[in-house]
Amino acid sequence: MTIDYHTLCNWPFEDIEQTYTARDAMFYSLAVGYGADPVDPDDLAFVYEKELRVPPTFAVVLGFPGFWARDPKSGIDWVRLLHGEQGIEIHKPLPREATVIGRSRIARVVDKGEGKGALLEIQRSITDKATGELYATLTQLTFCRGDGGFSALGGPSDDAPAAPPAVPERVADHVCTLSTRPETALLYRLCGDDNALHADPRVACAAGFERPILHGLATWAVAAHAVLKTLCASDPARLARFHARFTAPVYPGETICTEIWRDGNAVSFRARVVERDVVVLNNGTATLR
Repeated sequence: MTIDYHTLCNWPFEDIEQTYTARDAMFYSLAVGYGADPVDPDDLAFVYEKELRVPPTFAVVLGFPGFWARDPKSGIDWVRLLHGEQGIEIHKPLPREATVIGRSRIARVVDKGEGKGALLEIQRSITDKATGELYATLTQLTFCRGDGGFSALGGPSDDAPAAPPAVPERVADHVCTLSTRPETALLYRLCGDDNALHADPRVACAAGFERPILHGLATWAVAAHAVLKTLCASDPARLARFHARFTAPVYPGETICTEIWRDGNAVSFRARVVERDVVVLNNGTATLR
């Protein structure tokens, strides 16, 4: 079965209602590394209920529609899916607790050609149930490696999104190094992504990894933490947008070094694993307020 453009563009996502508490927000922060230095006042603000701050990236685990691509009606070869890029636009800082609604839609379906795969751009809004206020808009680019060629008989295909810009060639203006813990993936999966790839050594080995890998969105959150700490004085209200491309996995316990370039309110970044000197996030961009 192949994917059908119109089926995907009209996919019947249900609204997802989710209530979170201050404890949930603090657990997420701990899972992605805030509080590694428990006496750092900037980090402590994300893991201690007194004057609690919520990381902007917490929105990525809210209102998630589940692994909908496994539905046979999607036509997607879900085994060959890759999470290519992730972005967030922050409209208003998340409160310490709320009931939110996640609304997802497929905004773009791109045929790269037979044998070259397809791209899906999935957008999700996170709004407050009580007030309707928009907190964040999430954009996920998924690479469907087994689904190219669906438009060969004249069916529609959207234009590919613009490629994210390369980072500057000059030496980085800032470097922020943050460690992960050996149990980071086991903690992060309790935030909503319980894929066995991140916990079961046998599953990881079958997928070609030497051991369970860290969730890409956890790596993404570590880089966002680095930008917040370095350029925003750890104030979530100062980060307006954040986007990056996934380029390689991280093993829990490795150290993530985020290189940051700033030009006014425009930020570029990339992240590499120190131990293996491998770039794990690239083409990163952020916008400051």
